[in-house]
Amino acid sequence: MSVYNPHNKQPFLGGEVALVGAGPGDPDLLTIQAYRFITQAEVAIYDRLVSKEIMALLPEDCDCIYVGKKQAEHRVPQDGINRLLVEHAQAGKKVLRLKGGDPFVFGRGGEEALYALNHGIACHIVPGMTAASACTSYVGIPLTHRQTAQSCTFITGHVKDCGELDLPWHTLSDSKQTIVFYMGVKSVPVISQQLAKAGRDKNTPAALIYKGTTPEQRVFRSTLQSLEATVINENIKPPTLIVIGDVVGIFDDVMLSNIGYLTPA
Repeated sequence: MSVYNPHNKQPFLGGEVALVGAGPGDPDLLTIQAYRFITQAEVAIYDRLVSKEIMALLPEDCDCIYVGKKQAEHRVPQDGINRLLVEHAQAGKKVLRLKGGDPFVFGRGGEEALYALNHGIACHIVPGMTAASACTSYVGIPLTHRQTAQSCTFITGHVKDCGELDLPWHTLSDSKQTIVFYMGVKSVPVISQQLAKAGRDKNTPAALIYKGTTPEQRVFRSTLQSLEATVINENIKPPTLIVIGDVVGIFDDVMLSNIGYLTPA
């Protein structure tokens, strides 16, 4: 029988950067590897979606630098974040780049790793549970389900600088495909219109998951046609995950708590 031994892993050394996925918010969803790096950090450069419970795991003497982003509102531009990582690593620190979700899923982790490597800084890549899989599981929505959905697509809902959400909409018309939009609340009108235009049934089930896996989690059930009205009527704000597909209704006949716990009706 093999026993997990963290000492068999590459150590976190001064002068290195660790890109660590903190998951969607619930600290129970952290990986053992993420916990190991978090508890060794000397400098933590963190995003706004990292929960306070996870921040509390950092060493007391860790220097914490907030670089959170909102749509069209960046406290520190990406170029500035890249430079912070390198500057603190060059000063000999163990630099933790702490991100909500997974650093390589809409997290710009690839950009940050490339910048560090191009400046001679070694990087640890620590995956985290991305919101699409964690938040949907917590509310009883399987991303795939036999004979209902054989594929799943993750899409960023951020519009470009010109205000356009430019996507290959024709590839999203399959009724057996689940679609998950990150950061898409402000783009809901375009999403609804373009998916319907591409051929998705207007009655396709949809769900909006606000602050999934956290104590503030709320779930709003809707359809593709009524998605925009649901956002307006319920005053739904970011961070909210949007799920579109027949899988949304798989567990309609069971009771569901807010912590991923299903019970018979």
